[in-house]
Order: sequence, then C-alpha cells, then structure tokens
Amino acid sequence: MFKKLMKNNFTLFGFAAVSFLFIIALLAPFIAPYDPIEINVKNIFLAPSLSHIFGTDELGRDVFSRILWGARVSLLVGVIAVSISTFIGIILGALSGYYKGWVDKIIMRFVDIMLAIPSFFLILAVIAFLGPSVVNIMIVIGCTSWMGVARLVRAEVLSLKEREFVLAAKSIGASNFRIIFRHILPNSLAPVFVYFVLGVAGAILVESSLSFLGIGVQPPAPSWGNILAQGKDNIEAAWWLSVFPGFAILITVLSYNLLGEGLRDILDPRLER
Repeated sequence: MFKKLMKNNFTLFGFAAVSFLFIIALLAPFIAPYDPIEINVKNIFLAPSLSHIFGTDELGRDVFSRILWGARVSLLVGVIAVSISTFIGIILGALSGYYKGWVDKIIMRFVDIMLAIPSFFLILAVIAFLGPSVVNIMIVIGCTSWMGVARLVRAEVLSLKEREFVLAAKSIGASNFRIIFRHILPNSLAPVFVYFVLGVAGAILVESSLSFLGIGVQPPAPSWGNILAQGKDNIEAAWWLSVFPGFAILITVLSYNLLGEGLRDILDPRLER
C-alpha cells in the first residue's frame, strides 16, 4: 500500500499536507509567535512583515498565530464529527444489511427522511437551538451526516453476508453479533475509511461556514471561519485577513480530497490499473 501511495504524486501531496497540518496543529502552542487572543492596539491592521508574517487584525492580534490555533479547532471538529457519523453509520448500516426485513425498512426510511432535509439548514437550526460551541458543532455535524456511511456499509454487508466464510461461521453456531463485528465488518471497512477521509474535508467546510456566519466558534477563540468573517468587514483595509485563512481552508480541503481519492484507488482492487 505504501509503495502505491508513493507512486501517486497527488495522493502523496495530500498525505504530506495532511500530516503537516496535524503536526503544526499539535505544536501550535510552541510555534505560534504571539498569543492568538492578546489585544495590542499599537499593532492594528499591520501589513504582512517579518515581525507579523500574515499581518494583524483590527485588534492588533497576530493573524499567523490565530491561523495556527484555528487549525487545531478545524481539525478537531473535522475528525471528531466524522468519527461520530462513521460510528452511527457503521452500526445502522450493518444492522440494516444483515437483518433486512422490518429492521432494514425502518432504518432505510429514516435515512431517506434525513436525506430529504437539507443538512446545512438542519445544522443551522439545531445550532441556533442548542447554542454555538465547539462541542455542539461536533455533535450536530456528526449526527446529521451519517446517512452516506450507513448506505455504504449496508451495501457491503449485503454482498458479504452470503459469502462462504460467513456461512461457515453460521454453521458452527457463531452468534449474529460475532458474525457482524468479527467477520463481516472488518472486510467492509476499506470504503468506509475512504469516506472518513473525504468526510473530514466536508466537516471542516461546514465548521468554517458556521463560524463565518457567527454561529460556530465564538470570538475571541480563533477559527478559520471567524477570521474570514473579520476579513469580510475589512477587505479594503486588510486583504490579508481574507487571503490567508481562505488559503488555509483551500489547502486543507484539497489535501483531504486528494488523499481520499488516492486511498480509494489503492484500496479498491476494481480500480487497479
């Protein structure tokens, strides 16, 4: 797998960029040159320079330091939210595909109902009701984006449940729980892993959008979305407030998408060239 990864330049770029983002997010407290929330009225709207390489905002805060700390928020929300949605989707998809009958009908109709509701507007409504916070954002995104995983896992389980190794497990009296979680799911997780990687990019975009609208991460805590929102109001006086966080979102989402597409090519033998 690693050799295949090394042969694909786009996937390799995505892997390197995602790894780099995680490293700088973990090391943000040590490599950020300034406090991301410290106000300094003497440094208001300083253009990018050697002392402030990404400039400063309307309160004199260093934008580079805020982007580094914002990476922690974006990556945390992305990974935790998609972990929640993946867990829910795996459980419901496995139950739906294995038991079929009324279990399958109830779960799939619930999936259809959830898919019929515009997910972003549902997230907006729930966040407005619960109140904006990082924890609420992670939970709401996770609980409203599991339907794709459920359908994916259901399809894999339906194709695997009639395979010889599953029939052999049934013949020796293995329980349904053991068959699902010991024999079927481990053989159906490759596409789920690809979905997870691609889902992180989507969750980061949702979090940035919520923060941009003012119902995500609340100031003074830094987030790429709320830095962009500040840049929107000061685009003529401080272009760097929009360019640098926007570029950070672009590179992050692009890297996850490239990595996910590359993993799909590697893990799916049907796409083998």
